[in-house]
Formats: sequence, structure tokens, C-alpha cells
Amino acid sequence: MKTLDLITIGRSSVDLYGAQIGGRLEDMSSFNKYIGGSPTNIAAGAARLGLKSAVITRVGDEHMGRFIREQLVREGVDIRGVQTDKERLTALVILGIRDQQQFPLIFYRENCADMALSEDDIDPAFIAEANCVCATGTHLSHPRTEAAVLKALRLARESGAKTALDIDYRPNLWGVAGHGDGESRFVESAKVTQKLQSTLNLFDLIVGTEEEFHIAGGSTDTLEALRAVRSVSNATLVCKRGPMGAVVFPGDIPGSLDDGESGEGFPIEVFNVLGAGDGFMAGLFRGWLRGEDWPITLKYANACGAFAVSRHGCTPAYPSWEELQYFFRTGIRNKALRKDDALEQVHWATNRKGDWSTMRVFAFDHRMQLEAIAKDVGVDDKKIGSFKELCLKAAHQVAGGNAGYGILCDGRLGRDALYQAAGSGLWIGRPAEWPGSRPLTLEPDLGPDCGGLNEWPAEHVVKVLCFYHPDDDEAMRAEQEETVSRLFAAARRNRLEFLLEVIPSKVAPIDDETTARIIDRFYEIGVYPDWWKLEPLKSVEAWRQATDAVKRHDPYVRGIVVLGLEAPQSELEESFRLAAGFDLVKGFAVGRTIFAEAARNWLAGKVSDEEAVADMAARYDALCRIWDKARAAHVKGEAA
Repeated sequence: MKTLDLITIGRSSVDLYGAQIGGRLEDMSSFNKYIGGSPTNIAAGAARLGLKSAVITRVGDEHMGRFIREQLVREGVDIRGVQTDKERLTALVILGIRDQQQFPLIFYRENCADMALSEDDIDPAFIAEANCVCATGTHLSHPRTEAAVLKALRLARESGAKTALDIDYRPNLWGVAGHGDGESRFVESAKVTQKLQSTLNLFDLIVGTEEEFHIAGGSTDTLEALRAVRSVSNATLVCKRGPMGAVVFPGDIPGSLDDGESGEGFPIEVFNVLGAGDGFMAGLFRGWLRGEDWPITLKYANACGAFAVSRHGCTPAYPSWEELQYFFRTGIRNKALRKDDALEQVHWATNRKGDWSTMRVFAFDHRMQLEAIAKDVGVDDKKIGSFKELCLKAAHQVAGGNAGYGILCDGRLGRDALYQAAGSGLWIGRPAEWPGSRPLTLEPDLGPDCGGLNEWPAEHVVKVLCFYHPDDDEAMRAEQEETVSRLFAAARRNRLEFLLEVIPSKVAPIDDETTARIIDRFYEIGVYPDWWKLEPLKSVEAWRQATDAVKRHDPYVRGIVVLGLEAPQSELEESFRLAAGFDLVKGFAVGRTIFAEAARNWLAGKVSDEEAVADMAARYDALCRIWDKARAAHVKGEAA
């Protein structure tokens, strides 16, 4: 049974991508970490476009290998074909952007994991699930990996699958250029040409740049090279021509490249060309494997290539299917696509990872309140950190390793709990505000430019509480809005999700329109939270206006969570019932209702660790059940 659209086979690596632009690799001081390697990029890009993709490769039994596995899972790529090599390290690539065309690049691939791929790694049953198998050129450069690729191609053809080749010529990976020539894309080699031509008859589709067809065809005259390839292969040939788009030759090669089939191109400002080819392949597969004609297929491919050359990184630059459709509707509004704020918002929002459709969050990020309790019972503030570790234990106890649970915890008093929560599967929100501040000020550790966010793990969500009311005086509003805007921009710059919590009732009286007005205003100034955290609204109308306001501005928002305000459980039950009637509300984030009594008793030495954890777990679990019951009742009502 064909359950997969595409299997790619070959390279996988971790790309350490220089964050500084326009300088030498020698002078770059910080790096962003992405998955890399053409087959890996293509599989991820195809998954973003709605194809069911998989990759066959090897990774090391270490942190970088696990990173590739985990990131592929996040991207929706099937990893059954990813083997773990116990003896070799995952390949690394260190690279940077010098200018629009130059990208200094070093491959660290000596005896790396993916080059140990062998015939034994090719499972016939797995290959039989695919509608297409795509090989990339590097894995034809070594007898062992070549044997693996040839076996996969043979099995694919026997099962009726299509086969494709991305020539992906990297001279130094074929041993015809030095280690320092990683960015070189063409060095003549009769040996490489001969090797490639011995396999070209195995493919239904062959894709390459003009330089890549030069190596495949053994000529630097593109038409002559294409004819040489055609003489040994009946494959459809797709020749990429950079800013001139691409042309397709299903049959005989005509007298001019311009006579090939083409599709719409997108004249945008080039940030850097690296990664364009893999993005192009992902778009090409979306059209080709779904039976689109060549003009439409090339339109997809050209657009995906345009996104790649306009952003930092390879896989992170590739569009989602929703983003691609949005781009086709709106067209090019800014040739520097990365500077189109609306497009970047769609890119960000439609490529977020993780399913947080249910949110049961234990909030113990409180600092001021716990400091007050500690002072009241006469204990040192240092004990608060230990108490927050107990809060985390209670959260884990209730979650039981299941999805849909989370915590809010600070990094000042709750540092050790935050460390322990890392990688546990919990949703983790972390506050940025100075407790109780109005006008809003931020935790000093963030720094005046919020540069401290670059120390936060990628899984931490930036949470900020703002005591804001739409009827505040102009000076107060302006100061608070500036702080929120600055923090939001910094969060995005550091690829961190953002939660905005607003509590207007602590400032002035509110009505059914108040929260909606606040939401409208923050979107108006360009703040697009991934999450909203709202106080329990008192009426169905207030919730309707608030949720409509969010939907009006951001159809891709993660959702809303309801806060507790230390309300007793009975009041929260009613507020949950109201909120659960709106699909945009995903759950709750409640703190003091859960921990207040336990905190006072434990800090005063009246209960043990175990008793405190049990008390908080019981209260947290009760709220989870109340929320789940309220949401189930809403869903049942809708179904009825």
C-alpha cells in the first residue's frame, strides 16, 4: 500500500549557520543550528507543503543525531528510515553568508554517519510504501552508499514508484576539490561524469542547475550537456537557471533553453542563494507527484526557491502550503520577502511545531506573592526555589507524560525547576515582566534591549503580564505598548513563542467590550502573540467579542488560556464552563488556586515535601478534570 508520497535518500547533517551577515566565516561569532543535507531539507520542505515524506539516512548516536530525528518529527517527516550509527558521528556543516552569491562553507564529513549508509539499511517493505524515491548525487560518490541507493531505486521501480535524481553536485564531496572549497559548485571531472552517466537511466526525473548538468553531461555547453544526458536517459530533465527560473524537457532537447516548458517566476531580492535548490525540489515534488501540469509545478518550485533565497537558513526558510497560497494571492509586495511583515507572520504562524490544542497549565511563575508568604512565615527567599521544584513534581505527577500539560515558571526564583523541566514534554512559559510593575518593566536579566532572550531555550515561551486598560492615559498606554512591542520583536528575533497576558480589571472597571478593545489595539501596533492569557470574562458576549477580535486579526493564533486570579475552585468551574464554549480558548493557566495553601504550609514547615506535592497535584488534577468536562460538554453540544 502506497502510504508515502516521497522517500528521499542520502545526506543528513546539522548546519551551523553563521548569524552575522556580510563577513568572513573566520569572523563569525555565533551560529544558528538547523537540519541540513539535501535529502533531509527536501523531505522537510515537502512535508511543509502537505506531502507525506520520509528520509533514508544515518545519524550518530549523540546529541546532533537526536536533534535531526526530533526536528524531522516536528516537521512531520517519517523517520523509520533514519538509522542510528553507533560508531560514527553525525555530519556537520559550518557556513555563513558573505554576500548574495557567496556562502563560505566547510563540510565536517570524515567517516560520518550518513556516508555509512549501506544496502542493509534499505527495507523493501518501506520502499514499497512510496510513490517516489528521490536520490541525491553525493551518495553516488562512494561504493557503499551507491549500492544502497541503487538497491532503493531498483526496489522503487519494481514496486511501480517514480524515481528522481537531484544531481546536487558538491565537488569536494566527490574528492575533486579541497576542504576549503565547500561552496564550489562545479569542477570538471571525467570520472564523476562517467559515474553519474552509469546511473542516469534509472530515473524518471533528473533535476539540476546548468553547472550540475555540465558534470552529468560532460560538457560546459548546457545544451550539449543536456543532449548527452538525454542520450543515456529517457527521464524528464529539469534545468534550473537561477533568476531566470527553470525549464523542463520531457523529450528531445530543442535548439534553445528558452524552448523548454516553463512556469511563473518571482523576481525577488536575493539574500543568499544557498538552499534554493532543495526548496525548489520540495515545490517541484508537490506539483509533480500531485499530477499538476508543468507550468503549475514550476510555479510551486520557483516560489519555494524564492523563499529560500530570501531568508536565513535552508529548511527554516521553506514555506508551508498555507503560506504558499497566501503568497500567490498577495503577490510580491516587498522584493526582500523577509521584510514583508505580513508574509513573515504567516510564515512564522504556519510553521510552528507542536500540538497544543489542549492547555492545562500549572502556573507557579509567581515571585512577589511567594516572597510575601516567605516573609510572612519568616523564611529565606532561597526556599522558594525548592518549593517550585515541588510544584514541578506535582505537574509531572498529574501530566503522567501525556500531552496537553504545561507550566509557567520563572528563571529568577524558579531556575532549578526550569532546568529540570527542559525536554520533559511540558509546555513551558517563562515570565519576562517585573512582578506587579505598572507601567510595565521587565526582569533586569533581560537587559535594556531584551538581549537576554538569546540565553533562553527554544522551547520556552516568552510570557509577559501587562496591567493595561484601553482607557489609560496616553502616556501610560504609550510606555506600556512600547515595552510590549520591544519584547515581542526580541522574542521573534530569537525564534521564541510569545504569550501576552492582560488584566484590565485591576486597573479600572471593565465591560463586555474592554478585552476586545485591548486585543484590537495590540494587533494594531503590530504585536501578534502566539498565545493570549485572559482573565475570566463574566459573560458569553465578552468572550464572543474577545475571540472574534483575535480571529479577525490572526487566523493562525495558537489560542487563549484563562487565568485564575486566585479564585476558589467553584468560581473557576463557572469561568471554565463559559470559556470552554469558545474553541479558541484552549485551556487554563492557574496558579495560586493550586499552590497558595501548600506554599504557606510548606514554607512554614507544617507539611512535608510529599504532602505539599500531593495537595497541589490533587488541586491541579481537579482543575484539569473540570476543564476537560467543560470542553467535552461543549463538543457534545456542538455534535448534538
